[in-house]
Amino acid sequence: MTDSTSSSPRRLAVLGAGNVGQPIGRHWAAAGHTVTFGSRSPERLSDFVALLSGGARAASYAEAAEAADVVLLSVPHSALEELLETVGKRLAGKIVIDATNPVLLTDDGRVISTLGGGLTQGRHTAKLLPDATVVRAFTHVMDELLWSRGTRQRHFWGMALAGDEAEAKDVVAQLVHDAGFVPVDLGGLDDSAALDPGGVVFPHMFTPADLRVAAGLAG
Repeated sequence: MTDSTSSSPRRLAVLGAGNVGQPIGRHWAAAGHTVTFGSRSPERLSDFVALLSGGARAASYAEAAEAADVVLLSVPHSALEELLETVGKRLAGKIVIDATNPVLLTDDGRVISTLGGGLTQGRHTAKLLPDATVVRAFTHVMDELLWSRGTRQRHFWGMALAGDEAEAKDVVAQLVHDAGFVPVDLGGLDDSAALDPGGVVFPHMFTPADLRVAAGLAG
């Protein structure tokens, strides 16, 4: 991919405009997409969206989900199921990018997934949203680096993604590129444990080549 903005501006929603959603949505607005930031209290985002490129606005979760073709889930994982109970029907037929992390720090200091049983977060969300197409992305890079590395070192660092449908992954790969990173496809949702908490690429940054090696995609 070239270092350019998207050739097809999209209507995007960011549900959860915090430390993950704000920098990603900011990148997308700068790339020319129409971005609606969904929040429990959209009025609190007025100063933030006023600084962004045209088309960015704040709205309720439901309104943001309704307005978009591609939706980013970036609320804390503990709030995810409640959010999906509210907006799940509005996500039918849409691409849903799951950037939430079921993270737990054990008593002995290990980072693990709360899901257990070999269930990946992407598959978990896909079960909750059977009428949407779920793709995992923006999960393994520390949130404080999402803006700086995607701006100052554009298209130097890799960003893993995973999903079951090729066309949806193509869309998300372009959005990863528009956010300043190089997309690296890890395969399907059942193959995405590497980018979940406790996985081999979590929570780290890699060049695309090193990311492929770390995820076992290259020798």
